[in-house]
Amino acid sequence: MIYFKEYLKPKNLQEAYEVLTSKNAKIIGGATFLKLSNQSFETAIDLIDAKLDFIRESENEIEIGAMVTLSEFEDNTIISNLYNGFLKNITENILSFQMRNLITVGGTIFPKFGFSDLITGLLVLETEVHLYKNGKIRLEDFLNTKIQKDILEKITIKKKPLAVSFKNIKNSEYDFSIINIAVSKSENEVKIAVGARPAMAVLITKDLNFFEDIDKAVESLLNKIKFSDDLRASKIYRQKVCKALLKRALREVIQ
Repeated sequence: MIYFKEYLKPKNLQEAYEVLTSKNAKIIGGATFLKLSNQSFETAIDLIDAKLDFIRESENEIEIGAMVTLSEFEDNTIISNLYNGFLKNITENILSFQMRNLITVGGTIFPKFGFSDLITGLLVLETEVHLYKNGKIRLEDFLNTKIQKDILEKITIKKKPLAVSFKNIKNSEYDFSIINIAVSKSENEVKIAVGARPAMAVLITKDLNFFEDIDKAVESLLNKIKFSDDLRASKIYRQKVCKALLKRALREVIQ
């Protein structure tokens, strides 16, 4: 449960940032995941009027505003056409449709949730996060940087020729993933993201030649990825499932 005294809807990011830095305030996004925590703060900032609910395409990239909901994201033609529906397929299987009507792209990415399927998928693409104060930063760098008083404006995805695959497993249809894996292959490079470990997703980049023997490559990679226990699955179970899913994903994009 969350508790706050004041609810504000700034008209732009400057107004929102002034409130965020001058008060005990939080950006609430769709407030879906925030409600799962037990927090109290003075001011809730809702960016619904800040005109961040856009998806735009240019010749070289796609821009996605922070206030786009996951249901808007999955239904958008631009997203559906990107890499044969790679991101659409990931998003349409996150929780329920009712939840996706509330969850925003920014509210998923900025808190760096370990269970996020979307973050894992975006990591293997050329994704950049655009922050009001700290500017543009690669998603993988953002995940490893401690940032508190800032606002996510949008993300951008550069359009590059890639072969991609996403795999995950859940205990039930509307649960969070026990493990999720995304793989992309460019001409000479392979990117692998593993999330829901249950910690935040990690990204590994290797030359294509590293995967001449996929079984051997996967064994080597698993030694570098840390897994742990939680209520949904054990460390050992995650390791074994990750091994199987990673081999399948790699064979899809490489062979």
